[in-house]
Amino acid sequence: MADDSKNDPGARMRNMLGSSSPAAKLPKKEGGADSSLSKLPQGSGKNITPVSAPKAEVTSTPPASSSPKKNNIGPIFWTIASVISLTVNIVLLLILVFVFSSLQKAKLTNIPALGPNLLGGLYTNFEKMDSAHISTNIPVETTIPVKFDLQLNQQTNVILSEDVTITNALVTVNTGGLNITRAAAIVVLPQGTNLPIFLNLTVPVDTTVPVILNVAVDIPLEQTQLHEPFVGLREVVAPLYCLFKSDAVGMNGQPVCK
Repeated sequence: MADDSKNDPGARMRNMLGSSSPAAKLPKKEGGADSSLSKLPQGSGKNITPVSAPKAEVTSTPPASSSPKKNNIGPIFWTIASVISLTVNIVLLLILVFVFSSLQKAKLTNIPALGPNLLGGLYTNFEKMDSAHISTNIPVETTIPVKFDLQLNQQTNVILSEDVTITNALVTVNTGGLNITRAAAIVVLPQGTNLPIFLNLTVPVDTTVPVILNVAVDIPLEQTQLHEPFVGLREVVAPLYCLFKSDAVGMNGQPVCK
């Protein structure tokens, strides 16, 4: 028997693999190799040797889905985000360099003193603007239309500018040898004669009057509508000013920080 097992390759293969057949490990399918092997007669004959099938590796193929598209969108998104982040960092770096260079050019070496000086100057100037006056001279040069009716009703004297002839005048002359009563005559009034008259008439007036003068103007701003915005600006600056200088005093001697 030992010689038969050495000469029989099938027996040697069964000894190496054990009692279980490799075909039993294959997936069972209808009409497959496993079903054909099960139909072989089981016997101890030397000529009937089960052929062992090579061990197959079963790999599962993933179904087609939209996962490749997601994998393609991901890298593109991160690439764009990285480019945007890099661009923003470069812009911020350029801004910092510009600000630093501007400070160097301005020679602002005492930065802590900039806060109270700047805010104090703003607060003081807002106070000055509120207490300021607008003082100036406004030249006026124009014409004023004049149109009205002038009513005259008064006694006055007039002087003749030339000789005036009066015809059919009734003249009464009483002399030593001649008496004339209410006789028609021609009378000549010489130039320069002063005649008392009574005026009773309406004189229409329609003309223009030139006006040329300087108008002095003095307007205190605290009595105008600008007072409210000036006070509002002081109230906005005051809290920041007090952070740097708690003992700040206004132009009126009153403390700013209350």
